Amino acid sequence: MPERTPSPSRRDFLKTSSAVAGAGALASLALPHGAYAGNDETIKVGLIGCGGRGTGAATQALSTAGPVKLVAMADAFEDQLENSLKRITGALKSKADERVGVEHKFVGFDAYKQMMASDVDLVILATPPGFRPIHVEAAVAAGKHVFMEKPVATDGPGIRKVLDAVAVAKEKDLKIGVGLQRHHQNTYRATLEKIWDGAIGDVVALRTYWNSGGVWDPRRTREQVSGEMEYQMRNWYYYTWLCGDHICEQHIHNLDVGNWVKQGFPVECQGMGGRQVRTDKKYGEIFDHFAVEYTYEDGTKMFSQCRHIRNCANSVSEHAHGSKGTANIGGATIDAGGEQWKYDGPKNNPYQTEHDDLFAAIRSGTPYNEGEYGAHSTLTAIMGRMAVYSGKTVKWDAALNSTIDLMPEKYSWDAMPKILPKDDGSYPIAIPGLSKTV
Repeated sequence: MPERTPSPSRRDFLKTSSAVAGAGALASLALPHGAYAGNDETIKVGLIGCGGRGTGAATQALSTAGPVKLVAMADAFEDQLENSLKRITGALKSKADERVGVEHKFVGFDAYKQMMASDVDLVILATPPGFRPIHVEAAVAAGKHVFMEKPVATDGPGIRKVLDAVAVAKEKDLKIGVGLQRHHQNTYRATLEKIWDGAIGDVVALRTYWNSGGVWDPRRTREQVSGEMEYQMRNWYYYTWLCGDHICEQHIHNLDVGNWVKQGFPVECQGMGGRQVRTDKKYGEIFDHFAVEYTYEDGTKMFSQCRHIRNCANSVSEHAHGSKGTANIGGATIDAGGEQWKYDGPKNNPYQTEHDDLFAAIRSGTPYNEGEYGAHSTLTAIMGRMAVYSGKTVKWDAALNSTIDLMPEKYSWDAMPKILPKDDGSYPIAIPGLSKTV
């Protein structure tokens, strides 16, 4: 599935980054036997991260054309792994007997390392996003094809690590898919083609929204876990090092569409937000609303909103304003000078199509790597969070090259995350004007 020039070249993107040096060491590692699979070969799949999205992604991967089998699963928590296996088996129904044959179950923080030492051909990375950089780095070093969920990191150092791995994957001809499924959705692709062909004239502004009532409430109390690390891991959505805040974990989809329209990424942004309704200490440290103004190199603005507050006006959508008209991109409609256009072609399930396309590329040997625009759009979201948390204008290069590493010094159940609760159980919250984010 060809992309229309989804992003600037890697040279342009990394010209200010010092992270490239590590790529050579990864590239020198040998590819294991079985890293590629032809049309008649069974593609062996391993799932790392057995929550809801991992379960769904694995089910979709196992529904692609050709022989494919889930042979290994890994998760920090055994209960999640076992529950996921049951759900995958149930979803596949009659196909489960031939497509599910889990020979290895790896549990704990090092489970991903055990997965990489196995004979799987492709790994699905669907843990909380904070772990994505170390997982994709390990997968590429081990010679595995990758499907990784969005976002692909939660901080600047993580983005640089992902970009290094993406570059090495290209050298090794390893395929990388990223869970920004709108790129595989017929309605979006057709609307983007109309915009690029000039249907609304020159794009002068973009509006993107993920305003909703929010997601699941925290799933564990302190009495139900072994310590602080497990508490945050079980309730991962509410900690920035794990999820990136909801501007990163959810709103990335809409920001990605803005970048797709512009075929580039913003050079700077500024914005405001806060924590007005979701204030209980059980909600960790994240905000419940963001409003960010992004600026692209040609001066085009993208006005972004995301909100997790119930009983408010909701919208999950993207809109482009041009010199001749407007486009509701997600709605696949265009209004230009009184002339109306609406997509009336075939609809598809983009969650399935993104796996169909990836597996087809593996079988055919076609170059396939979505890692760069996955990293670009993730950094767009991270940069917006940085701007809102700090109250400052944040430039792209500063966000990319930030030395603020959110991840813990080590990973174990007795280790401590960098963000810790105060005596009353509440967490420090970012304060615009005071907090340093770059």
